[in-house]
Amino acid sequence: MNSLWKETAELPSFPSLKKDIRTDVLIIGGGMAGILTAFFLQQKGIPYLLVEKGRICSGNTGNTTAKITCQHGLIYHKIFKSEGVEAAKKYLQANQAALKQFRELAQKIDCDYETKDNFVYSTELQKLNDEMEALQRIGYAAQFVRELPLPVPAAGAVKFPDQAQFHPLKFVAEIAKGLHIYENTFVREMVGNTAVTDQARIHADRVVVATHFPFLNKHGSFFLKLYQHRSYVIALKNAADVHGMYVDDEDTGLSFRNQGEYLLLGGGGHRTGKKGGNWAELRGFAKKVFPHSQERYFWAAQDCMSLDQIPYIGQYSKNTPNLYVASGFNKWGMTGSMLSAMLLSDLLLGKRNEFAELFDPSRNIVKPQLFINSFEAVVNLLSLSSKRCPHLGCALKWNAAEHSWDCPCHGSRFSETGEILDNPANGCR
Repeated sequence: MNSLWKETAELPSFPSLKKDIRTDVLIIGGGMAGILTAFFLQQKGIPYLLVEKGRICSGNTGNTTAKITCQHGLIYHKIFKSEGVEAAKKYLQANQAALKQFRELAQKIDCDYETKDNFVYSTELQKLNDEMEALQRIGYAAQFVRELPLPVPAAGAVKFPDQAQFHPLKFVAEIAKGLHIYENTFVREMVGNTAVTDQARIHADRVVVATHFPFLNKHGSFFLKLYQHRSYVIALKNAADVHGMYVDDEDTGLSFRNQGEYLLLGGGGHRTGKKGGNWAELRGFAKKVFPHSQERYFWAAQDCMSLDQIPYIGQYSKNTPNLYVASGFNKWGMTGSMLSAMLLSDLLLGKRNEFAELFDPSRNIVKPQLFINSFEAVVNLLSLSSKRCPHLGCALKWNAAEHSWDCPCHGSRFSETGEILDNPANGCR
């Protein structure tokens, strides 16, 4: 199971770290967020190292649908209602800045970058009207579209024009050249600001944790503030050209976009450790709606979901002034990664960033999702099972579609033989 991106790009390789070393900034995690942070720090002359436990972008960056957009579901009405108009406006401005930065970098890189309109569709007209009203209040000229070129029911869609899509690994292959990266260097634990790997210790003044799900449990309470959600993609040849990027507002809905000769059909999603439609749902839909299509690639991604659908970017906790984090991108990892790199590089330079407060990981966590996360953790901790997650001891569930043992509490995943596939667990079960 390899994604279209992994099969059609060649990434540079980097050595593993075999001796003790000291640096100003240590970045842990070699996905899009970590690599972009390293890229900006190098541009600004700040000494840094990036370490990745395997190969760079072998995780969720290599399994994305690679949409670059400021439109993250029908989120602006939700932020407007819970946090106010200024927060909604800042969320838009921050993601517009990330989109602009991608556009400027991609002009110099052969990465299949294309400007595309983005659409969020729904069967509930009131949701769409609420979103349009919120966007009007914050001054963004979105468009309501009634008719869609999709084989699914919808009352309409909210359209953001001039968003983008690209080939993420072709992009990374270029910007990673010359960066100070060590692959196959697994950070087993942190002792203060010292990272302990299998073969070396890294002494850093400041540390950025960009490991998808933050793996340090002593700070930040991320085991309460995040849960993980799996989604699935198939790449179809001889299917429709939808002339844009489309996503259902519902987590269990379908997404559509084209990449060259392929239609990328996404969906079948579910909370990690729970049951869902997975690839079977997508294949059933494709057989019915695109009977002459052929599946060429299939893959799955795992997304960290925050309590309020706003990422956690900034100081890891109030008590860790030299420890930073980027997580909780809520299925929008491309703009989330770029925004993280821009914000974190400012913080590491001691510069004020106007968006820092909105994305502060230490903001109020009393949200409805907190109680759901807590309930799921308690239920699974009390479940009888011989297979437990070494992260915090939750009972593992068998994922028949992907032949893995998955943790419903925090999203750790393991192979049939016990090797770790996804964090936050940092060892075999």
